[in-house]
Amino acid sequence: MSRRKRIALAVALLVLLAGVWYAPAALRLYRAVHLYDEDRIAHNFLHMEDIFPTRVVRAPGEPSPLRRGTMELPEFFDQGGKRHRTAEYLDYSRTTGMVVLRGDEILYEGYWLGHGDSGRHISWSVAKSIVSALVGIALDEGRFASIEDPITRYLPELAGSGYDGVRIKDILQMSSGVGFNEDYADYNSDINRFGRTIAFGAPMADFVVTLKRQRPPGTYQHYVSIDTQVLGMLLRKVTGQSLADYLQSRLWQPLGMERDAYWLIDSTGMEVALGGLNAALRDYARFGLLYLDGGRWHGKQIVPAQWVADSTRPDAPHLMPGVDDLSSSSWGYGYQWWIPDPDQGDYLAAGIYNQYIYVNPAARVVIAKNSANHRFPQERQQSKELHVALFRAIAAAASRTP
Repeated sequence: MSRRKRIALAVALLVLLAGVWYAPAALRLYRAVHLYDEDRIAHNFLHMEDIFPTRVVRAPGEPSPLRRGTMELPEFFDQGGKRHRTAEYLDYSRTTGMVVLRGDEILYEGYWLGHGDSGRHISWSVAKSIVSALVGIALDEGRFASIEDPITRYLPELAGSGYDGVRIKDILQMSSGVGFNEDYADYNSDINRFGRTIAFGAPMADFVVTLKRQRPPGTYQHYVSIDTQVLGMLLRKVTGQSLADYLQSRLWQPLGMERDAYWLIDSTGMEVALGGLNAALRDYARFGLLYLDGGRWHGKQIVPAQWVADSTRPDAPHLMPGVDDLSSSSWGYGYQWWIPDPDQGDYLAAGIYNQYIYVNPAARVVIAKNSANHRFPQERQQSKELHVALFRAIAAAASRTP
């Protein structure tokens, strides 16, 4: 064989090997870029395991029972001085599933756009509230000493980053002071750069250490999804387990969840803590019911009661609801839970594209909702306010249902 042919063959082999090596990442990136396309979004949100690597969270063999009741959803709900038709808004927000519990009784359950009671739907930032519960459990177990500790006591690899010396509590309350652009409509935003990091399979920890300090910690509430990723890194470090395994043993099995869940992971096996959990809708509702009952489940304390209380109420001026110079949001914030209005007493876990676990203690109501609302990035605040108004109307109707 001539030298020219040997060189050509070697080049062809290198191209082939490069294709084999990079093709999966390139395919993931392509799918990630088109994840939210209007004609694909509902299917994608129910089949994330076809796009990204995952780790399974096993459900027990026998699920905890939920009683069956019935209710009519309110025909209308009011928000901002306008009346909205419930059925029309559920359709407009591309609802894929909604479950309404009053206590442990299912009063309403509906599915659309390919979802069903066995489907596992991406949680997005609803997972943040579940990660918060795991942090509370780990603290109660003595896995780490205090949320007053700096995160770098447990994750020294974050020294020199924006998280250097930041209290765990400030990270829980989205007040880390780390600069971060969470605009999903901006291709070059930090959250979308992070998404491309996941798509290429790069270690998420490598991205975390690139973030810089913008404000003094504990002074300003600014939503930084990577804060939750850091909490996931903390849990992995102090428990010695994957997040999926810790979730399985501490929540999924004790609560008698109905379906296996799965968590998206990066190339190192680290879970996408900030929003990569995928679960069945009734299991999201069960988690809400756990918080409705103060962390107790069938008489056993699963999440410490004080942790539940502290997680669902703001405790500093920059965390209070309302428009002011101390927060980038008009909603209040606890430990990875949103508080729209403390006078109402309700709170919620919320994820992009309108994923929710809404808890209304006064009405004893939990609402879990999955959606594939492609309009969300352009209608973020309006969409959030409309959903709270909808949920409050449903809770009021549920409390009147015999």
